[in-house]
Amino acid sequence: MGLLSAVSGGRDLTKSRRSSNASGAGGEEGGENNPNDTSQLDKDEGNLLLAIIAQLRPGMDLTKIALPTFVLEPRSLLERITDFFAHPDLIFGAAELPDAEARFIKVMTYYLSGWHIKPRGVKKPYNPVLGEFFRCSYFFEDRSEGFYIAEQVSHHPPVSAFFYVSPKNGLLVTGELKPKSKFLGNSAATIMEGEDRIRLLNKPEDGEYVITMPNTYARGILFGKLILELCDVSAIHNPQTEYHCDVDFKAKGWISGGYHYIQGMVKGPGKSDLGEVSGRWNSVIEYADKKSGKKGVMFDANAAKSVPKTVLPESEQEENESRRLWSKLTDAIKSADMHGATAAKTAVEDRQRGLVKQREAAGQSAPEPKFFKNVEGTDGCPSWMWTNTSLPKDPIEMEDKVRKWIFGDNPPKRPAPGAEVRGGSISGGSPGSVNQPAAAPGGSSAVSVRSLESATSSLAISPPPTAPTAPGPPVGPKFDHPV
Repeated sequence: MGLLSAVSGGRDLTKSRRSSNASGAGGEEGGENNPNDTSQLDKDEGNLLLAIIAQLRPGMDLTKIALPTFVLEPRSLLERITDFFAHPDLIFGAAELPDAEARFIKVMTYYLSGWHIKPRGVKKPYNPVLGEFFRCSYFFEDRSEGFYIAEQVSHHPPVSAFFYVSPKNGLLVTGELKPKSKFLGNSAATIMEGEDRIRLLNKPEDGEYVITMPNTYARGILFGKLILELCDVSAIHNPQTEYHCDVDFKAKGWISGGYHYIQGMVKGPGKSDLGEVSGRWNSVIEYADKKSGKKGVMFDANAAKSVPKTVLPESEQEENESRRLWSKLTDAIKSADMHGATAAKTAVEDRQRGLVKQREAAGQSAPEPKFFKNVEGTDGCPSWMWTNTSLPKDPIEMEDKVRKWIFGDNPPKRPAPGAEVRGGSISGGSPGSVNQPAAAPGGSSAVSVRSLESATSSLAISPPPTAPTAPGPPVGPKFDHPV
């Protein structure tokens, strides 16, 4: 329901946000009436949010507005990015596929699989502070590893740079996110500028797969159902192979349509139509090959298993590492202590303002980022590169160098068999409470789409799932998430 309805309804709402659990996709819950997608506010929360909204005007920049803590997801945006590395089996080995279209579809599937992992309701991650960073490792069953580092490299405007590599699996992902928030009346929008760049290290002739993000809209702030939507076009493009797909994240219409639908046409060299991707990003995504007429499942979030990340215990983290920096806020949110959460959030932000004033008084500039450096992009716009740009070609040497660069002499240890997974990660200080086994690379978190006839001859196709009763596919397992 909308905010005004929430205020008038007081505490007689049928479900409080505090009863929320981890949520991914799932059956009817992935469809039109998914209670995991909506938020309902109690009277105090509604009054507080309404007081903030009363000060806003359409088009106003929200980056300097302090939002109430009950709309926060208990983790930083820098950690939120790791959701896109949760299903490595979808892309590991893609470089060995002989067909460029098959490789493109693998990359596209891997990217699209990252959206379904989300908290219940309408939540946003913490805005990282300047100099904040998040780092983790991934340990796979074949003894290979993955490494991730993200850092807030700019505060005005906000820019988050990130780097992920799995040397033995030949995957490198880099990029930067530049979110801009605006109030639009009955909705708030986060315009997600920036891009991801995926490289298959064992297929250097492919160059980079460049991906832009859809935008996020919180609908129903004043009236209607309070819900979060991904909307607008996400472009996936490979300049070298000339494969491209504009994936349209569709907004629900006023009268018709549904939530979370996507649709896009894969185009090859010469802009020829090769196949169509469709479905729901929070449940089942399918691909239909134009030449053969065959259609199969690219990704099924209902059956997906996430590979957990391994994070150092908070006691071993540096002062500016995300989980340690925001630990008091996270604890307060998890215990539904709104006043404690507000105090913890204010303490972090006030300290940052104090540091800015100290630097200004001393005539000092902001400290340089620790893991990234600013370079000039090919389009004339600023871009960010990781500081450790000279990566060895040998996978073992690359693992050693990246591990040392990110963690120094104290990297996370490979977890013991059967170690408890909490909040999508294994650590001494991880948030969350949902246990979930790890999936091995090459496992079955999704049905792979093998090329349909000649275009994707190296992929296998699986028939679509049995048509369910409306409005969506059968309910699947809940997904590991900090909320």
